[in-house]
Amino acid sequence: MCSIRIPSARKKRRIRKELAALPPRWVKLFEDETDLLLFPPLRSAWGLRGQPLEVPISGRNARRVIFGAMNINTGYRLFLPRERQRGEDFRAFLQLIANHYRGWQVALVLDEDTSHTARASQELAGQLGMRLIWLPTRCPELNGMDHLWGHGKDHMCANKQYETIDGEAERFIQYLEDLSNWEALCQAGILSENFWLRV
Repeated sequence: MCSIRIPSARKKRRIRKELAALPPRWVKLFEDETDLLLFPPLRSAWGLRGQPLEVPISGRNARRVIFGAMNINTGYRLFLPRERQRGEDFRAFLQLIANHYRGWQVALVLDEDTSHTARASQELAGQLGMRLIWLPTRCPELNGMDHLWGHGKDHMCANKQYETIDGEAERFIQYLEDLSNWEALCQAGILSENFWLRV
């Protein structure tokens, strides 16, 4: 839950008002990143009651960062795997979004990660005609992409280890791309009557 209630409530109202005021040729997207690790998150396992369960691991825990954006109205998604989450990686994703939505204005609803707030990132967003709309601090549940990440990890990453981190990233992205737009909107919580952008 949001740790600072009153300011975040005001900020949510401001975001709703700002998005509602955008002209028709604006595309509204949630943007977020998630880390994939080669060592899997364990959601469940069989073991003897009262005895610790041994989990054998070997090698280095490789990592990939998946950048993602989802159209708040249609559910269409874009993804970009990267080795890191730095300013240049976020800017590469901005270019991918701009290329896909050529001819449209884009509003990104996102958190204030340093890769997003970096001067070069904000300047590039301005050059591309994008508007960055900041979510309240420490409120990941407001970002529809955050819910979609959790759904994908539960189905593709939990309790199994892939041979390579690139193979895991490819399967993870493929699973999320294979969801219908309606399924993606449902998993992101956007179709709920209580979704914060609708209230």
